[in-house]
Amino acid sequence: MSARVMGTVVAAVLGLVLLGTGSAEAASGRTRTRYTGVVNLNEATVAQLDVLPGVGAKAAQRIVACRQKRAFKRIEELVRVKGFGKKQFLKLKPHLTLEGPTTLKAEKVPVELPAVHLTAAAAPAAAPAAKP
Repeated sequence: MSARVMGTVVAAVLGLVLLGTGSAEAASGRTRTRYTGVVNLNEATVAQLDVLPGVGAKAAQRIVACRQKRAFKRIEELVRVKGFGKKQFLKLKPHLTLEGPTTLKAEKVPVELPAVHLTAAAAPAAAPAAKP
């Protein structure tokens, strides 16, 4: 392998190593919100509905106003509320219920990035032995 090719390979490997370290350090400050539990559409307060992902205070008030007119019999009826289409409903569905207490909690958790692994193909090959 020529010195120029060897230098390029070493630079590429070094770049990958540094990039992997840099991205891990950058990710250490990043968080995402994890939602656990459910919201009872027929009993939750505006504040509890506001915790749902993508639902603000005004949307929560519209849910309460809709259920005051007529209680929800199925969670799919949420699409009757202005601002809640099928796409938004599908996003919220795992967190919705009509029975039991509201237990939804939102917590910040660190973002985990996949680790960078170097393979033998990326590592520089040993230089061939010189002939005497």
